[in-house]
Amino acid sequence: MPTNFENQAALVTGSGSGLGEAVAHALAQAGARVALLDINLAGAERVAADIRAQGGQALALQCDISDEASATAAIEAAAQAHGDARILMNIAGIGGAKRVIQRDGAPAPLADFERTVRINLVGTYNMVRLMAARAAKLEPLEDGARGVIVNTASVAAFDGQVGQEAYAASKAGVAGMTLPLARDLAQWGIRVCTIAPGIFATPLLKELPEPVQQSLAESIPFPKRLGHPEEFAALALHIASNGHLNGEVIRLDGALRMAPR
Repeated sequence: MPTNFENQAALVTGSGSGLGEAVAHALAQAGARVALLDINLAGAERVAADIRAQGGQALALQCDISDEASATAAIEAAAQAHGDARILMNIAGIGGAKRVIQRDGAPAPLADFERTVRINLVGTYNMVRLMAARAAKLEPLEDGARGVIVNTASVAAFDGQVGQEAYAASKAGVAGMTLPLARDLAQWGIRVCTIAPGIFATPLLKELPEPVQQSLAESIPFPKRLGHPEEFAALALHIASNGHLNGEVIRLDGALRMAPR
C-alpha cells in the first residue's frame, strides 16, 4: 500500500465508537474514503457525520460481521459508493466475562461462549475473506500490493484473566490466524497484521467508576495511564502504510501483563 491514503477506499468495522471511531477519523483525515460498518447504525452515522463536517468522505452502513448476508451487503454498498476497498480495519467485537462455574454451581451457558467466538473470531474471518476476494481482483500497486488488513486481538489472547475464557479464546484465535492469513494472501499482494491492545480509554471502559479506571491505569508499567484511541489509530495507519509489515501481531499495551484477576 502507498503511504498516501488519498482517495483509497477503506472499510472500518466497529467504527460507531471507541477504537473504530478513532481509526475512521484518522483514515478520513489522511484522505481515504471511509465506509463505517457497525451493528449500531446510529453510532456509525454519528461518526460519519462528524467526518463529513470536517471535510472528509464517509459512509455509514449497518453490518453484523458474523452474518454472511449482512457483511456481504455492507461491503457491496461500500464498493458502490467508494469502489472496492484496499484497506480493511477489523475492529468490531464484544467483551464480557463469565466464570466456568457460576455462583449457584451451574456451568456457564454454552451459548455465551459461542456468541463471543462467533462475533470476535468468526466475524473477523468473515470480513477478511469477503474483502480479500474483492481486493485480489484490483490492479496491483507498488511491489504488487493490492491491499492490507488490520485485525484486532487483545492482550487477553496471551494473558487472559479469570472468567475471560470466551474472550481470550476468541482473541487468541484472531492472533493465531494472522500468520496463516498473511501467507495465504501473499500471492494476491494482500498483507495481514493484528494489533493486540491493552487497556484503552473507550466509552465502554469510561462507564466504570473513576477509582476503577485509576486502578487499571496504575497497573500499566509506563505510561501509567489508559491508552488513547488515537494511539491505536496511529499504529493501524502505520501498519497500512508500511509495506514490509506482514504476518505480525503487535501488542500495544504500555508493557502491561494482566494479572489473573
